[in-house]
Amino acid sequence: MLAKQNAVVELMRVSPVAEELSVLFAKAGHSLFLVGGSVRDALLGRLGTDLDFTTDARPQEVMRLVSGWADAVWDIGIAFGTVGATKGGLTCEITTFRADTYDGVTRNPEVQFGDSIEVDLKRRDFTVNAMAVNLATKQFVDPHDGMAALAEKVLDTPATPEESFGDDPLRMMRAARFTSQLGFTPAPRVVDAMNRMAGQIERITAERIQVELSKLLCGAHPRTGIELLVDSGLADHVLPEVPAMRLEIDEHHQHKDVYQHSLVVLDQAIDLEEEGSEPDLVLRLAALLHDIGKPDTRRHIPGGGVSFHHHEVVGAKMVRKRLRALRYSKEIIENVAKLVFLHLRFHGYGKGEWTDSAVRRYVTDAGDLLTRLNKLVRADCTTRNRRKAQALQRSYDDLETRIARIAAEEDLAKVRPDLDGNEIMRLLGLKPGPVVGRAWKFLKDLRLDRGPLDHDEAVAELRRWAAEQGVLDDVSAVVAPAGDHVADDTDQVEDDRRDD
Repeated sequence: MLAKQNAVVELMRVSPVAEELSVLFAKAGHSLFLVGGSVRDALLGRLGTDLDFTTDARPQEVMRLVSGWADAVWDIGIAFGTVGATKGGLTCEITTFRADTYDGVTRNPEVQFGDSIEVDLKRRDFTVNAMAVNLATKQFVDPHDGMAALAEKVLDTPATPEESFGDDPLRMMRAARFTSQLGFTPAPRVVDAMNRMAGQIERITAERIQVELSKLLCGAHPRTGIELLVDSGLADHVLPEVPAMRLEIDEHHQHKDVYQHSLVVLDQAIDLEEEGSEPDLVLRLAALLHDIGKPDTRRHIPGGGVSFHHHEVVGAKMVRKRLRALRYSKEIIENVAKLVFLHLRFHGYGKGEWTDSAVRRYVTDAGDLLTRLNKLVRADCTTRNRRKAQALQRSYDDLETRIARIAAEEDLAKVRPDLDGNEIMRLLGLKPGPVVGRAWKFLKDLRLDRGPLDHDEAVAELRRWAAEQGVLDDVSAVVAPAGDHVADDTDQVEDDRRDD
């Protein structure tokens, strides 16, 4: 009891806005409770700027009460009984008591307003989210022993897990997310229900699943969340490529367990994130998925070996397909796929055999993802051979030193041909067309191979290339009619010029 009262004191201390709202609602004859995740997070010492409240007042009455008090008010969720408001930099969501019923087909409830806090709390997902504070009486309301579950770091449901997950299967994803975010362990009955009901996640839209998966991956313990998804069978429906990495290993074909390896890489990539920075979703997705092409490319080699040739190419295609299905943004999809495609490139570096040209190409191909790529390839070292691991780390260090040196000398972030598209057209007497794009690419490749050229040398190389290609022998064959625009590589040339 003392712990609960101390919790009430702490909640009121960190959130004076709650006290103001309490007085406002009490004067109108309504009760108001701080509820759910806000109570849980305050007790964990991690209360943010979003506060959740519940009340017996109906939505229109809530709108009337807060309209003269809040800095801003919105009614986007009013059909579900929720009114939003901001006050003093805090965001408040005030929801009328709910006593919903579900159709068992979708996760959308038939909204029914309730008359008691007890009924409202019973319909919530987990007991740690089913606690409330009566802001008028300062009494702690905990009918499902959420405080005890919080102390023991256990996830359990107020109703039976079958009822809870049957009402809203997304709660199974939320269970995995909370294991990642909070470091909690699901109760045995919760895990049992997840195993039996995993297929019901198909009722949930891809967009909602993606949101939970992203929050899971950005949590403090994403590995435990992924393991719960895989062990419960949920991953078979939402991210099947991950459990597929659990390749069977026999005594004749020894190789690392790709699934366990990927989890270690995920942990190690997180360790390489800058301290105090926001979680890097792109890096974490790439770390988890970098080897998903291995099951489809595994080949047994006579004598007991195993190969995974071109698994980075296959993996990049699989990443695009899966992340599109989960409705990730185009930017995230392309960035993760590119990291997966490039993650093996470093392994040709050896003991520093790359020429400066190869280093330039590595940097140019990685582009804005260079820092992430460096972290991914470092994290991809999971060997237990200490000597081999130390040798790899020295190679990583050497490559990064060389990148820094060449970047300082040549501004690798803006590698462009020594002649731009306009000068190419002027020197060769061309109009925009595919030949200009080919010439531009030739000069860029030359720049990567040899570093910066002086102007006369670049012009000489362009003319030599044009002669070899037959461009100067028959210019009319490649000149576009006046006024025409040919959509080709020249567009990229002009885009790159504008970027400069």
